[in-house]
Amino acid sequence: MNTSTQKFNIKGPAGSLSALLDVPPEGVVPRGTAVIAHPHPLFGGTMDNKVVQTIARAFVQSGWRAVRFNFRGVGGSEGAYDAGRGELQDLLALVAHSAPEGVLALAGFSFGAFVTSHAVAALAARDVSAVVLVGTAASRFTVAPINPELHERTLVLHGEADDTVPLTDAMAWARPQSLPITVVPGGGHFFHGQLPLLRSLVARHLRTV
Repeated sequence: MNTSTQKFNIKGPAGSLSALLDVPPEGVVPRGTAVIAHPHPLFGGTMDNKVVQTIARAFVQSGWRAVRFNFRGVGGSEGAYDAGRGELQDLLALVAHSAPEGVLALAGFSFGAFVTSHAVAALAARDVSAVVLVGTAASRFTVAPINPELHERTLVLHGEADDTVPLTDAMAWARPQSLPITVVPGGGHFFHGQLPLLRSLVARHLRTV
């Protein structure tokens, strides 16, 4: 994302996991650590995805440390695709390594939002300060509901014209929870031409948590 991006690896459940860390400018005390999950591994999803980078940039500009990583079997990460089960364990391993304590935020895009929803549930005993779910893959996977106590700290973003995960499917997931969705007018799944708006919406949410 920038010249100060730090590369690192951790030992994950299925082998080594590759990751990237971005931090706020020198002199800024980080508010906490955000761990961000990427889209579907079998369809080109990586930690370098433009939406993932945009989410990370919003966190860094808002004073957070931002950790992106490749799920098992992607890039330099060892292992093989596991339909979300193993990927959840990968995400939790990154949390344990990069944010074992302190203020934590979780974010994900598409498949990554699905995995993140289950990470939020798995970390129910921990105080998660912010949740960001973008293009949540509700039509393709069983996305976990968000604890009502976290609704005010949760931003769900979806493109009006998303043809990968129709907005109606995301609404069907959110409706029983009365969980609001922020809809980007005309937005597609990858928010082409609208990444600055996406960054702005995430940063605005982070100012409220």
